[in-house]
Amino acid sequence: MDLPELDRRIADCRACPRLVDWREEVARTKRAAFADWTYWGRPVPGFGPADASLLIVGLAPAAHGGNRTGRMFTGDRSGDVLYEAMHDVGLASQPTSVSARDGLELYGVRVTSPVHCAPPANKPTPEERDTCRPWLVEELTLLRPTLRAVVVLGAYGWQAALPAFTAAGWTVPRPRPVFTHGAHVRLDPSSGRPALDLFGCFHVSQRNTFTGKLTPTMLRDVLRTAAGAAGLSVRS
Repeated sequence: MDLPELDRRIADCRACPRLVDWREEVARTKRAAFADWTYWGRPVPGFGPADASLLIVGLAPAAHGGNRTGRMFTGDRSGDVLYEAMHDVGLASQPTSVSARDGLELYGVRVTSPVHCAPPANKPTPEERDTCRPWLVEELTLLRPTLRAVVVLGAYGWQAALPAFTAAGWTVPRPRPVFTHGAHVRLDPSSGRPALDLFGCFHVSQRNTFTGKLTPTMLRDVLRTAAGAAGLSVRS
């Protein structure tokens, strides 16, 4: 399997009945502001090149963001914050991400999440998280030849992703590293592959950005540091 095939298989997944019912109900009822949209209403696959050296891991698609547009962090305020920062440091071709056909390109970076369906109240259950994990494991495995660094957004994504790193061939320290903003953990490979630099960053949620828990400077600093570890050139 390659990444395009993986993305197609993710988009066809119906493994979690609660999430299937929710995402499809949202796609039918819509939000008034998007009444003229045909919602995606399916699992949202990762976005970015197949030879990415940096991976950004979020939480799950937003009901009226990725679940509407079919692309990670696209069409919602969290995505506005993330892609503007990525553009500012030179990792994205434009500062906005409004639809899957807006021409946005990512440079050496892929964006994904541990849960691919929009969950009610933005809270997937532990069972749904675990059911979705094999998709992340497969994505990490396919990216492994080029992947050098990962930024995980938020404590939930951090805890969900750590077992996936182990399953994909990296050694996670024991005890497991605790999530903090700015955390940096080196994951050694269990085979002859290169090591992986793992970074923690507060999630780009409205709660964090509106309250100042995560500022634009804080986000850009993490992105620059992680891009440097991945061997990518960035703007200062």
